[in-house]
Parts: sequence; C-alpha cells; structure tokens
Amino acid sequence: MEKKTSAKERILRVASVLFYQEGIRAVGIDRIIEESGVAKASFYRNFATKDGLVVAYLERFSQWHMEEIEEAKRRYPENPAGQLYYVLDCVGARMEKPGYRGCPFLNAAVEFPDANHPVHERVTAYHKETYGILAEMAKRAGAADPEALAAQLIILINGSLMTAYLARPNSNSEHFRHAAAFLFEKHKLRS
Repeated sequence: MEKKTSAKERILRVASVLFYQEGIRAVGIDRIIEESGVAKASFYRNFATKDGLVVAYLERFSQWHMEEIEEAKRRYPENPAGQLYYVLDCVGARMEKPGYRGCPFLNAAVEFPDANHPVHERVTAYHKETYGILAEMAKRAGAADPEALAAQLIILINGSLMTAYLARPNSNSEHFRHAAAFLFEKHKLRS
C-alpha cells in the first residue's frame, strides 16, 4: 500500500519544479495550489506566505547538496582531497542534467536582491555554509591556504553553474573539472 503524500509535500514538490523551471516571481500561489491539488486553506495552513514556501524550496535544495557532502565523507573517510573531488564532481554532474536551469540559490539571489529579505538571507546562509564546509575539507586535505582555496572554489562553482546554464546545450562541465583540478594542484592538496 502506497503512503499518501501530505499536502505540504505536494505543495513543496510542485513549487520546487515550477520555481526552478520558470522562476520564483513568475509562479503564483494560485497556480501552485491548483497543480498540487490542495485547498487554499491547506496551503496557508502549511505555508503562511509565499516567502515561507520559497525558503522551504531553498531548504530542500540545501538538504540535497548537504547529502552530497555526507556521501563524499562516507566514500572517502580518510581522504579529504577525495571528498573535495567528489563534491565538485557532483556539481559538474548537476550542470549536465536535462532541464538544468542554473543554481536555485543564485537564481533566487537575483530575484530577491534585498539583503534583509528572508529568501536572500537563506541564500546568503547557504553560501556561508558551503564556504565553511569547503574550507574545512581544504584544511584537512592540507591546502596551504584553505580559506583562499574555499573562496576560489566558490567563485569557480558559482561562475560555472551560471555559465553552464547560459551556454546550454553546448556547455562543457569538463572545463569546470579541469579548473578545479588546477586549483587543487596549485594548493598542493594531499590525498
């Protein structure tokens, strides 16, 4: 017997697809309600505002990305450089997926430029979290300047994610991987 998905999960699933494919501001609550098959009251019981739904959408992507990091740690428990390579390989693979439309966090940052808006705050928090994780991995991998490497990787990742979207269908994630390998070599990571 299949477990019925909750109204909250259906709303979040539909919103995640629409926000990613069409843009957050382009998709209204009424459409999300209609396509998720929930009542308006049910929507507002689960999400007080559209901003709350958008933050939940970003939380979902953040959780998926953090699962990749945890997988890297499981696969390479004694190899921090291997962990970094794995995480960046996941980023490269993301760029190659059909329907790729850029980074949901970068897209949200563009749509919500006010630094005090809850959506922008969540984007900023995600980037700080990612930087911290990369810096810690780089430190454990023996980088001479782990903070500089983490900053360079964030720049490389963000630029590559957007470039891959703009260059569709001719983007080449191998360029991203080669640039990452160059940074790793420059920072003399040890396995």
